[in-house]
Amino acid sequence: MSLRSGLIGEIPGETARVARAAFPKGTLVTRLRDEFSVLYDDEDFRKFYPTRGQPALPPWRLALATVFQFLEQLSDRQAADAVRGRIDWKYALGLELTDPGFHFSVLTEFRARLVAGGAEHLLLDAMLERFKARGLVKARGKQRTDSTHVLAAVHDLHLLELVAETLRATLDDLATVVPDWVRATAQPAWFERYGRRVEDYRLPKSQEKREALALEIGADGFVLPEALEGPDAPQAAREVAMVQTLRDVWRVHYAREDDGRPRWRAVAELPPVGERLQSPYDPEMHYSTKRQMEWSGYKVHVTETCDEDAAHLVTHVKTCPAMQQDMTSTADIHDRLAAKDLLPAEHFVDSAYVDAGLLVESQRDHGVSLEGPVRGVANQYARAKGYEQRHFAIDWERERVTCLQGKASVTWRVGRDETSAPRIQAIFSRTDCGACTDRPLCTPSKDARRSVYFHPRPQYEALNAARARMHDPAWKRRYHVRAGIEGTLSQGVRAFGMRRSRYVGLAKTGLQQVCTAAAMNVSRIVRWLGGVPRAKTRVTRFAALASAI
Repeated sequence: MSLRSGLIGEIPGETARVARAAFPKGTLVTRLRDEFSVLYDDEDFRKFYPTRGQPALPPWRLALATVFQFLEQLSDRQAADAVRGRIDWKYALGLELTDPGFHFSVLTEFRARLVAGGAEHLLLDAMLERFKARGLVKARGKQRTDSTHVLAAVHDLHLLELVAETLRATLDDLATVVPDWVRATAQPAWFERYGRRVEDYRLPKSQEKREALALEIGADGFVLPEALEGPDAPQAAREVAMVQTLRDVWRVHYAREDDGRPRWRAVAELPPVGERLQSPYDPEMHYSTKRQMEWSGYKVHVTETCDEDAAHLVTHVKTCPAMQQDMTSTADIHDRLAAKDLLPAEHFVDSAYVDAGLLVESQRDHGVSLEGPVRGVANQYARAKGYEQRHFAIDWERERVTCLQGKASVTWRVGRDETSAPRIQAIFSRTDCGACTDRPLCTPSKDARRSVYFHPRPQYEALNAARARMHDPAWKRRYHVRAGIEGTLSQGVRAFGMRRSRYVGLAKTGLQQVCTAAAMNVSRIVRWLGGVPRAKTRVTRFAALASAI
């Protein structure tokens, strides 16, 4: 397929006439075409197509059709049928009424081009460029971010189910590539044990029989890779991706005794569950928890503008592994917004996105004020209502810390904590601490002296300033704007299926979230330009009685 760029023409006259007759007030997609004659252009996708070959379908049309597909939560088949049969879609795509459309697999191929080119964000970024040209979105305003979970397209498996299904899937893939070699290598019992998916037969109920089955599967799983290393194994068999998955799973769940027999690892020997593979069909899917919520899949971060006098549009989405902490994404979100020239002046987030380093780096590197609560210091001294870090005065120039009794530290050490973040340790004298009457409030009796740990000066001052503003009523009122991101996530979940992945793998799931964000922006911008006011927070009739009382 090659790209033959051409101008986006006018809407065919007959299509326009019939569409206006059928929809006098227009639909969401027809009003979008009226407002933006060019939302995507073929040149946006130039690098994803070769220069020679059969001409491809115009990618601007496929991009619009993809956004419309997610706007209405359609499958590929349903979207292709809509292109073929719906008047409003033909109007928005500039097609003749008699246009036969395309096969649904074209949409699959189009998404695959974006994923292969590492351009999952292109559909959202190109849309934002057109919005910027119209003055509908701008930098240096207010934006807010929050995350939600995304369930993977495949379900996670119990440990015994995981090893059995991994071996079965490996044999199945090898049988597709090198059937003769598999027929000669497979043991007779394998055809009975791995001939069908693990959920299609009952596992033993007793613990002894389960352990015995686990050892049988483990022995089989060691035989297969060894056979693949033999001189008679075809090269094509070694290149099957599931073979590496088998090795990874066996390395985690099995050990080998000195006599070569497999040993099923105890749960205490396994890595944390969030780091382990949950299914051979989606190795990038992970398990995670958040409060009472448990899931296997991914996590998506959504960032949107929240200025009162402008449309609230999604400016960035980031999909990451489920167990990844929110604050590890803060800097990347700022870098991506900077690349789009859409950095906010104020970025409202919850405490999961904030730490001392990010408070400083956001302001220093991007001029962004990271607005969010910071977590308190929970330690044994605070719980005992004793002396906390805030009770100690720090003299940065003289590198000395003074306690409430007026005693100064004798040692100042610059080092790093367990996460390799820079920390300073100030140590007091044994003589001063030993004679102090307040020592039970300051340090455990087994310690002869107090040590104080704190951040370097820029982070320390930024952290204290953030803690101080949390008690400012004016800041609390400004911070109320962050709550609106919950409504955005609710819209994404309920109207666009954001929490359930359609596809397997992090890249494809990330593309789905970008398409969802683009669809949300289409819905919002059409309504904004049409003068439809933003919806207010819903209150039940019963709850409204309380305010009336």
